[in-house]
Amino acid sequence: MKAKMPAALEWLYSVQQFGVKPGLENTRKLLRELQLPWERQRFFHVAGTNGKGSTCAFLESVLRAGGERTGLFTSPHLVQFGERIRCQGKMIPVDELCRGIESLRLLVSGWDPHPTFFELALMLGLDWFERSGVESVVLETGMGGRLDATNVLRPVVSVITPIGMDHQQWLGGTLAEIAGEKAGIIKAGVPAVSAPQEPEAAEVLVAAAERVGTVLEFVREPWRGPLPLPGEHQAWNAALAVAALRAAGVRLTDEAVRQGLSATEWPARFQKLEGGRVVVDGAHNAHGLAALVAAWQREYGDEKAALVYGAVAPRDVRETTALLAPLAGSWECVAPDSPRAMAAGEVAAVIPAGAPVREHGSLAGALAAARSTGRRVLICGSLYLCGEALALLQGGVFESSGQ
Repeated sequence: MKAKMPAALEWLYSVQQFGVKPGLENTRKLLRELQLPWERQRFFHVAGTNGKGSTCAFLESVLRAGGERTGLFTSPHLVQFGERIRCQGKMIPVDELCRGIESLRLLVSGWDPHPTFFELALMLGLDWFERSGVESVVLETGMGGRLDATNVLRPVVSVITPIGMDHQQWLGGTLAEIAGEKAGIIKAGVPAVSAPQEPEAAEVLVAAAERVGTVLEFVREPWRGPLPLPGEHQAWNAALAVAALRAAGVRLTDEAVRQGLSATEWPARFQKLEGGRVVVDGAHNAHGLAALVAAWQREYGDEKAALVYGAVAPRDVRETTALLAPLAGSWECVAPDSPRAMAAGEVAAVIPAGAPVREHGSLAGALAAARSTGRRVLICGSLYLCGEALALLQGGVFESSGQ
């Protein structure tokens, strides 16, 4: 079900017309005007290509289990905008969100350049965290790192999740160039921790840390305890979160760490619904899809899936569908609810030969066709598609988002 948005939120989405403008000046100006952030807050800054959201969720959950009053800022949302801004695990209330938007709308009227959607979202989060008395804020970069709006804040630790090829039109055409942008969050006097990286990316991160004279630690082994998020990649994300907390000097008992990790919730990461007959996973690039395939095969062996698949531009669907092909018992192609959605027929045209391929005009139709096969259903290819699916399957109200 599609939401009728409050006027304030409609205005915020309309700001997407200004596009993506990498740079920090507007963010600094907003911070000055709003007198943010609260000086006693600690920031945990996370960049990378895959696993950012899960690592942030692990970090926040462990901090909260240890008695901290926490804020979590992530993007994009799956179903509702408020998911991006959480205090103590709870979304910002709609009335507070609208109040904040209206204040920002008045403030930035006439600004040139106009702040971007992401810059304004970050201000909404920081304002809500201050008014909620948050002590520790976990920040996920929107894209890249060096010129990301979140990079104006000085963290207690810089965290780098696995780096892969994504957003090449903004971050560069090689792994080294992309790693250079992610490494931009590494700062002098701030410890840094990283997941294991490809040698090309690791070399860039090491050089960045040496350049500013800070310590960079690579996580050497995955978390070995039980986790609510399936997959070996999540064990590495959990280990990265724990290493980040230790590098930042956060004092936590072993029990708080175990409790926080085991209580972590992060939707659309191999999320099982309907008794496990439907799996929803937001993997959408090559690195993430490889992890999804490994998690599926670990969980279900050689079982084939009825794949409900959609993608947004500019995605190399020829590469991504080839990665998913070993799981495919059938392909049910559909366009996600996004301005950047690729048409179902465009995707279907490049799917590798083998399993049957069908095109659908709606997610409901694609899901019905997938269920009719009798196979377990896997919904993937786009976070926007996953958000729409969660709203459909769980009875929620879906707010479409282009970012």
